[in-house]
Amino acid sequence: MPTKVYVGSDEAYYVARFVVNYLRSKGFEVVETGALREGKPVPWPDVALEVAETVASGAAAFGVLICYTGTGVSIAANKVKGCRAALCVDAQTARGARLWNDANILALSARLTSEELAKEIIDAWLSVNEPDPSEVSNIKKIELYEKGSDSAA
Repeated sequence: MPTKVYVGSDEAYYVARFVVNYLRSKGFEVVETGALREGKPVPWPDVALEVAETVASGAAAFGVLICYTGTGVSIAANKVKGCRAALCVDAQTARGARLWNDANILALSARLTSEELAKEIIDAWLSVNEPDPSEVSNIKKIELYEKGSDSAA
């Protein structure tokens, strides 16, 4: 059974369509959201929150969000408990976001991301199956903070 991934974009950017197709070529079941589904622009907070809520619920293995800079969707997604969205502009940042931060949403800039760069970023993201054991306690601190625990500090 393929792994489900939600990909959302506020506009139907060329790179967003490329990401959908590239993930499908890798065997993922891709659910398109935002402008990719609607065929017209959708406000970036709406797209980001839909993908983030789906990821947080466990209905998707991870999400990919795209807006012009990638900043807006990453900020909005990070408001949802359980989401760790990372704006990645290169492969090493994507790998580190998964390895050291257990990021579960990849945010991309439509302005900066070419097809080749998107491939490199996605491949680096997918190369990490679990966080570095030395970072688990740091990731837990964020989870505890989200839950309102005083023991996060």
